[in-house]
Amino acid sequence: MTAGALIAALPMYDDPGVAQATDAIWGRIAAGLRRRDVAAPAKLTRGGDLAAQWLSPSLVFGQTCGYPYAKDLHDAVRLIATPEYAFPGCEGTQHRSFVVGRADDPRRGLEGFRGGVAALNSSDSNSGMNLFRATIAPVSGGRTFFGAVLTTGSHRASLEAVAGGLADLAAIDCVSYALVKRLRPDLIDRVAVVAESPLSPGLPFILSARLPEATLEAAREALFDTLADPDLSAARTALGLKGARVTTPEDYERVLEIEREAEAAGYPTLV
Repeated sequence: MTAGALIAALPMYDDPGVAQATDAIWGRIAAGLRRRDVAAPAKLTRGGDLAAQWLSPSLVFGQTCGYPYAKDLHDAVRLIATPEYAFPGCEGTQHRSFVVGRADDPRRGLEGFRGGVAALNSSDSNSGMNLFRATIAPVSGGRTFFGAVLTTGSHRASLEAVAGGLADLAAIDCVSYALVKRLRPDLIDRVAVVAESPLSPGLPFILSARLPEATLEAAREALFDTLADPDLSAARTALGLKGARVTTPEDYERVLEIEREAEAAGYPTLV
């Protein structure tokens, strides 16, 4: 495969505090791809339009959220594997969200937050929206629950909104929560977990469906070699990355089932 056009991006947990570890992991994957005659880029693409990256026919290695994958991307990309993280709240390739309020807020049951403000990282986020909606649905009574929804742009910004009193609740995926706890313990100290969401398939590694089958196999082999490399133990620990498993589109049907369950409860939208 000729060089030049392929791109790689690992944006989902690319906090500046772990960027060096992410780069180390990518460097090893890229080297493995090149040994298998795939002209992988030397550096990750950072910033820009995530949806455009996910849909790019040149995406040789990426990571997306389970909700956009299940809703919109399943025909445009193929699953390389789903990572397994070692953090609390993760179980195998599945993860959950922690619904958090302010640490000094006396309310601890979800019912007490009716009429409050929800902080939402993105409307197409599985952990920040879909799992949040699923957690609120059973107590919503089939009615509007929140008085307002504040879109923040990131899980860290949602935590800051709750901690700073701009919002009452937010749903933070357990990997993001653990990374912020390590990198910004002062921020986590200002919030408290009020509830935990259902489990859901985690954030999969993907590549363009327009790339050859041989590229998919090379990407999987390079990933699993990287996860077994003892020289990268510190980088994997920094990311909480303990392994990965090959998954299928059928595994991600659970994401849409969670959405349908909220709709059946009369709570189709996080409001």
